[in-house]
Amino acid sequence: MNDQAHVSEPNHPVSPRSVDAPMAFGLAVEAETLREYVYAGERIDTECLRDALKMSSRSLAGVLGLSYEAIRKRDRANSRKTQERMRDMVAILDRVTPWAGSRAQALAWYRSQEVPSLGLTAEQAVKTGRSRLVWAYLGRISEGGYA
Repeated sequence: MNDQAHVSEPNHPVSPRSVDAPMAFGLAVEAETLREYVYAGERIDTECLRDALKMSSRSLAGVLGLSYEAIRKRDRANSRKTQERMRDMVAILDRVTPWAGSRAQALAWYRSQEVPSLGLTAEQAVKTGRSRLVWAYLGRISEGGYA
């Protein structure tokens, strides 16, 4: 008889234990990335994203600057525009989570902290198609630069 306790994985497309630990302040940290929970093949699953961020579909739609139907209806959720916005948000949140300390704090930064060189929050930049500018800012910061 096997004495080991059975540990069940969450019912998500990719196991959260399959990636290398990120670095925060030069130390390896065990963290589960948002990307691991939400990707179903090449697409982001809106229900998984909503659950991972602990928000309603309406709130997620608002954060992304999309209509509720764009999140709720499968064909619209799989559209290029919806997927691109979700992909940008997930990438930015995964990048700042080790610095912020938690996914919730990263989301708070994403929604409220103005990026000095843009005069916009990361949320506003993603909504207006300027996520590359947020990436450039995060790259400068990660290399020890200033805003």
